[in-house]
Amino acid sequence: MSLYDLINKNQDLFFIDAQTGHAVSVKTMHQSLQIDNTQGLVFIYNDNLIGSIEVLLNFLNSKFTVVLLGAQLHPSFKQNLEELYTPYYIYDPGRKTIEGYKSTQVSASIRLLKRKETPAYSIHSNIKMLLSTSGTTGSPKFVKLSDGNLVHNAYSILDYMPVKKDDVVPLNVPIIFVYGLSIFTTNCMAAGSIVCTNNDILQPAFWTDFSKYNCSTIGGVPYVYEMLHRIGFFKKDHPSLRYMTQTGGILNQALRTEIARYISTYGKQFFAQYGQTEAAGRMAYLPQQDLLEKAASIGRPIKNGRFEIDDETSELIYYGPNVFGGYANGPGDLGTWHETNKLYTGDVARVDDDGYYYITGRIKRIIKLFGTRLNLDEVELILKNALGGQTVVCTGINDKYLRVSHVNDQLEESVIKLVLKEKLQIHPASVQVKYIPCMPLTPNGKIDYPAVMSVA
Repeated sequence: MSLYDLINKNQDLFFIDAQTGHAVSVKTMHQSLQIDNTQGLVFIYNDNLIGSIEVLLNFLNSKFTVVLLGAQLHPSFKQNLEELYTPYYIYDPGRKTIEGYKSTQVSASIRLLKRKETPAYSIHSNIKMLLSTSGTTGSPKFVKLSDGNLVHNAYSILDYMPVKKDDVVPLNVPIIFVYGLSIFTTNCMAAGSIVCTNNDILQPAFWTDFSKYNCSTIGGVPYVYEMLHRIGFFKKDHPSLRYMTQTGGILNQALRTEIARYISTYGKQFFAQYGQTEAAGRMAYLPQQDLLEKAASIGRPIKNGRFEIDDETSELIYYGPNVFGGYANGPGDLGTWHETNKLYTGDVARVDDDGYYYITGRIKRIIKLFGTRLNLDEVELILKNALGGQTVVCTGINDKYLRVSHVNDQLEESVIKLVLKEKLQIHPASVQVKYIPCMPLTPNGKIDYPAVMSVA
């Protein structure tokens, strides 16, 4: 069965609009939009609100390939992507007009922008979804995922996740990220209600809704749990909460200890997970009984998945039916699908005698800043363009800070932080700016990144 069929099969599922309190049955959303029955791309600038969810469900139940993008993506990035990929439909409630598109009323409450001229390129029938590889940088590079990838991933999560038919699940993680998407798909298949909200888990409004609807679960990256710990979340019981999920990095020891105490005291469950967009979400999880004993481990592979470690490079390699079909850097890549079950993760790893895996480093120049995946090469390019070609080098510090090193002693720190905030929505507090009189280079003239990091 397709992902949509599995969701639609859960006929008792309701979607709750957190803004109004109105609940809509999955049956009501079935074929609720008047869209063309053809093959093409649809850009959905998703905000986790009920309108976006209705659009997503309707296009999952179609021949279209869904491209999930952030509603807050910088306007110039939106324009560049739309000019490159020329999507057939665009859903972006923040814009009423786009050149080359006409506004089309597809239901009483939803309007789409439809391209006036049909794109000439073809799309491989396996490609059901395109997800960005780099968070908020507006990269034209997408991961190609099939319906089968998404279904296999959802089933593997449901194998260990304690989802119940009466669960109420808030969409506190953006669906544009594979973590949020996996929360959405698994719970649409097996839970009772989905609370559609764009309130952040650290906002009071989220917890008002959480109590109002008796939500069963929350999800977050390590930073989110660090903030919850700081505000005293783990000092008291939250009666409706049954379990928590986490991905995007390893929790620090103090936080693991506090969470272990909390779940033991109040009878909750906690699932630390490891995954990548290229695997449609999850590749491993750490059972809560191992939260302290196997402290910094990503756990063991999910059902139907397995790991091996390259003998020469120590790179972690994953095998499973949820592995993607290649990357798309432009419309010319949409006509092909690379069938494989093997994924080179780009992470350096080791395995202990009990079969638990540990990430010890990264091969690729990618960091997860508070759970948002950033390609450092792309960030550098964006900064260089915005700063008139200034020499800047971007590195990551423990997935908590983005360091920007430069060689211009006249370049102000505030200018760099402003560009990153405006272009990529990166908070200035998570950026460190460092002036270096002479940029370290390797013998072949390339930037010596380890040397840059070692400069105090």
